[in-house]
Amino acid sequence: MSSLSLAVRDSSTMLRRNLLHARRYPSLTLNLLMTPVMLLLLFVYIFGGAMSGGIGGGGRDEYIAYIVPGILLMTIGSTVVGAAVSVSTDMSEGIIARFRTMAIHRGSVLIGHVVGSVLQSIASVVLVGLVGVAIGFRSTDASVLEWLAAFGLIALYALALTWIAVGMGMASPNAEAASNSAMPLILLPLISSAFTPIDSMPGWFQPIAEYQPFTPAIETLRGLLLGTEIGNNGWLALGWSIALIALGYRWSTAQFKRDPK
Repeated sequence: MSSLSLAVRDSSTMLRRNLLHARRYPSLTLNLLMTPVMLLLLFVYIFGGAMSGGIGGGGRDEYIAYIVPGILLMTIGSTVVGAAVSVSTDMSEGIIARFRTMAIHRGSVLIGHVVGSVLQSIASVVLVGLVGVAIGFRSTDASVLEWLAAFGLIALYALALTWIAVGMGMASPNAEAASNSAMPLILLPLISSAFTPIDSMPGWFQPIAEYQPFTPAIETLRGLLLGTEIGNNGWLALGWSIALIALGYRWSTAQFKRDPK
């Protein structure tokens, strides 16, 4: 059997292991998933009437269209926290040390975590998207190519944020620390253009909201699904995702290759 076949076989085994863990312990995934769902319902039904004034005063229906793309990206950031916790748990419980002694492809452990987290993120985005559709979100003008591009962007950001979360998990001494260190992945969308336009923010705060990974992705997703202007945001989103994948991959693999303490 070739080395590639071994890598695929071992990675598939590790992926199955991680998916089984997620199925047996669904409480973490549900808790992380409920955060974007509750924020969506809260901002639409409690603050929607007032917040819609900042995007033209079109009322709650217009605000639903505005906020859903941001919530979808926030869902990814929320879901990948589970990857950080899962990796940290494996590291602290010693299973990684046992895997090191086994005749398996070394990269398969990380690949299993990453692919499993990406699949969970995409499933979570679909569920949150269905909630958005149920409360009134519509994207009737988007073509098939635009829907495919939107799905590709979501999958790419899920991969990028998962690698960062895996690095955070490996650098944390325990699951609690991993959960805390991954909190920026949930908080960053709150200070982006997810809930309100950047030009409505204080002048000193606008660069913080504009020059961060989530805002270009959110604006690109809005452009693909709603037909708004994308501008340079598509290239910025692509650049951020590639940079985060490279950073997270190098960080995670470097820590995994180190000799255990």
